[in-house]
Amino acid sequence: MLFKKEDVEVFPISVPTSNELKSINFFLVKQGRALSLIDAGLNNEECWNSLQKTLKMHDYTLTDITEILLTHHHSDHIGLVNRILSTHSIPIYAHPDAILRLKRDGRYMNMRVDFFKKLYQEMGCGQVGEKQVIDINNPIILNDDNRIDCEIQEISSDHLLGFTILEIPGHAPDLIGFYNKQNKWLFAGDLLIENMSSNAFIEPDYNGNRIKSLLQLKHSLEKCLQLQVDFVFPGHGPIIRRPTDLINKRLKRIDDNANKYIHIIKSGITTVSEIAQFIYREKYEIKFFNIMSEVIGYLDYLEFHGKVNKTMEKRIWHYYC
Repeated sequence: MLFKKEDVEVFPISVPTSNELKSINFFLVKQGRALSLIDAGLNNEECWNSLQKTLKMHDYTLTDITEILLTHHHSDHIGLVNRILSTHSIPIYAHPDAILRLKRDGRYMNMRVDFFKKLYQEMGCGQVGEKQVIDINNPIILNDDNRIDCEIQEISSDHLLGFTILEIPGHAPDLIGFYNKQNKWLFAGDLLIENMSSNAFIEPDYNGNRIKSLLQLKHSLEKCLQLQVDFVFPGHGPIIRRPTDLINKRLKRIDDNANKYIHIIKSGITTVSEIAQFIYREKYEIKFFNIMSEVIGYLDYLEFHGKVNKTMEKRIWHYYC
């Protein structure tokens, strides 16, 4: 599929998946002499072959790509960067807050593990939380296999290569959107996905403070809503035409879910771990990182709006209304 308007061409690369994400998406964008690759999929043969096939289909080769633009640091958006750079040296651009994560900076990584260890202890997770912190398959670890070895250019202005740069954190603290204002096209990473709500993952900032990710996600969705975008090019699932109704649906879901948490707390379930197990039962340990992010995110959201308070008892936070 080709999107073309006002001298801008977009060649989507969509690799099907067997999970709820439906697909891994990344995009070639032709503007003037630039052929930008926005995101870089997973580091696997399916994504690599799909990139090569799309280039060939439109009479390009790998050496025609002039730069790579990254929406955020997650492994399913950066996978082919090192492979591309090993044969074709081009600039890589990312948000300044992505750099230490992409480089797997040692001091940051150690701080991040300490952050989650303390967080899960305070949320009443006990041995389950301790196990998750040292599990190399857990997203907390940021596996070293996905470290970006090349130099990364910080995006330090509001404009780059014809795009307006939008800071849209929430799903990730370094998530940015590349907005073509003339065509009202937004390359939004994982801000908005048609078939599922985007996760607002809990993360520490570079000072070790917990980021209120769900609050950020809601604000980012509201920012996108104000733009009245015609097309959102997402990191997963189908391309979204006129996303206003979908954004409003996601915003409503946040408030509806927040009210459910109030009812659970009023029933006498007061710790994050207890709430998570009550809602997700046997999935609690299987999808621990995602579930804990969701529950903590909603309690942060409710606390910010003055609908819940918390008190620490025996080094564990208890929430009440």
